[in-house]
Amino acid sequence: MSNSLKYAEQQCDAIEAPCSAIQKILSPRVAELGGFSVRRLLPTAKQRMVGPWIFFDEMGPADFPAGEGINVRPHPHIGIATVTYLFEGEILHRDSVGSCQPIRPGDINLMVAGRGIAHSERERPEVTATDHRLHGLQLWLALPEEHEETDPAFHHYPSDDIPATDINGVPVRVMIGSAYGLTSPVRSLSETLYLEATLKAGQTLELPDAPERAVYVASGSLKAHGSELPTHSMTVFAPEPGVCITAAEDTRIALIGGEPVGRRYIEWNFVSSRKERIEQGKDDWRAERFAKVVGDEEEFIPY
Repeated sequence: MSNSLKYAEQQCDAIEAPCSAIQKILSPRVAELGGFSVRRLLPTAKQRMVGPWIFFDEMGPADFPAGEGINVRPHPHIGIATVTYLFEGEILHRDSVGSCQPIRPGDINLMVAGRGIAHSERERPEVTATDHRLHGLQLWLALPEEHEETDPAFHHYPSDDIPATDINGVPVRVMIGSAYGLTSPVRSLSETLYLEATLKAGQTLELPDAPERAVYVASGSLKAHGSELPTHSMTVFAPEPGVCITAAEDTRIALIGGEPVGRRYIEWNFVSSRKERIEQGKDDWRAERFAKVVGDEEEFIPY
């Protein structure tokens, strides 16, 4: 989704480390877009990245009447891989390498921008014909320097391909990377971790180890090492072993993490380890040097 919201790098509320296991608790910046809420946790002045993850948005839940819905015109990206994951609803993805793929709850859409890709996110007429709901996550992975200029590509992984397990009664899905003895088939260009879990009230989950990691509370609330972790908070945990979270109520979480890839610059939809590369990306978009989105060639979002 286009990073057009103007609060991308503004301050967000953060509670500094209440204990050695917890480094920071972040609260989102929230934008209301005509009844459609978007919560942004990354990047902020308090926390630029978690491992290779440089962008984290929760969109919705949004209820749309018939005839309305998500309608994001073609826009560009460089230097990242985008991850789209839905809890409810459907988005139709099209891009400049020729992909046309509906994404539905539980699926993973991985779009590798590399040296440059354009894409749009809309909804099929069959979806917009009736009242419907949309709710999900949009995440960006900063590519390691050796892959920043890789060829653009798109990968779709249906829900059934994502490995799942049960950890002491807690259902867990490993979307990217390896954890709890499982390895996801989703392509990864650096050490990356992304998983989700749903905990019943009172259940506890020990977090997998990672060089950096953070837990987002999509619904419900948690307790961890003497701290309350409310709905829509993101908690950055220290890389020490044996960190546990406990559900104060029925709770759904997303965990992101991995190995840091180094400093990155971000402007609009462009991410790079080099400021001059972002300037080139802006110039290329203005000059229409990006390939057109196949099947969606008429419109675009200006820089």
